[in-house]
Amino acid sequence: MGPEALAQVLRQLQDLFPADQHPQLLVGLEASDDAAVYGISDDLAIIQTVDFFTPVVDDPYDYGAAAAANAMSDVYAMGGEVTLALNICAFPPDLPREIVAQILRGGAEKVAEAGGVLVGGHTIDDNEPKYGLSVMGLIHPDRVLTKSGARPGDRLILTKPLGVGIITTALKGQAAAPDHVAAAVESMTRLNRDAARLIQTVGVHACTDITGFALLGHSCEMAEKSGARLRLFMEELPFLEGAKQYAKDWLFPAGSCNNQRAYQGMIDFAPEISEEMQMLLFTPETSGGLLVAVPPENVDALVSRFAEAGQPCWLVGDVEEGDGVQVAACVSTFAPC
Repeated sequence: MGPEALAQVLRQLQDLFPADQHPQLLVGLEASDDAAVYGISDDLAIIQTVDFFTPVVDDPYDYGAAAAANAMSDVYAMGGEVTLALNICAFPPDLPREIVAQILRGGAEKVAEAGGVLVGGHTIDDNEPKYGLSVMGLIHPDRVLTKSGARPGDRLILTKPLGVGIITTALKGQAAAPDHVAAAVESMTRLNRDAARLIQTVGVHACTDITGFALLGHSCEMAEKSGARLRLFMEELPFLEGAKQYAKDWLFPAGSCNNQRAYQGMIDFAPEISEEMQMLLFTPETSGGLLVAVPPENVDALVSRFAEAGQPCWLVGDVEEGDGVQVAACVSTFAPC
């Protein structure tokens, strides 16, 4: 199901849960945000999310770790900390036990790295392996980050390079270089925990993580929910080594076309941006970075804190009045953190 059809279904379901009957639901269906947030007290709220998918790499441990990191990313996109996780498993009955063990170990070690605890899960038989997590996080209600607060004048920061989706697709076609795959695995399995913590040390207006709807899809969501226009600078966007070449070779997954159909009406490309680079921005990411709208007066402080912590980030655009997303080709005055 594409994002437009899914959004329509969710809007229909929203009528079953009137907001006035659930006052403790701080972020729910009406927001279409990264996760749900439910208030428990004046100083405590629960973040709840779930995510799982089929293998994106050959190594079972790396697959489990990437799936777990991806599932927990929604908690970090909301500004919270992971506390509990449950496995979601769908494995073929004849899948060797040692492979299943490696998938689960990869996920469990990522949960432990996040400071959470894995407390069980559910398994079914399926012809194609699928793995992920249901994740609970905690946050103060006043510190919840959503994708709906971007304001004109904000600067846009991205905390991971792009290109994981096309590299893993090239891997499936046996066309990816080993060093490109290794860099993609490192990116996918790196938690967004440190980035989220740094973001919470300064005031920011909006945040989302870049996953299945790609940079452009998630940017469109932030623009729509914020009632503003996001402007991205093509030459400032970071890409993993190999991603641009695989785009030139047209090794895109089917999800790229799905995202293009869903979001192209909201996007204005500069005419000099090639078709393959446009498609690369529509290509799904797995466990991508955080896209953050930062007030201009807080940008220098946040950039400095990322640098001091040895964490990468890039200034990739800004927020304007208007709607939709503009992808400009010209070099901005921004520089990598």
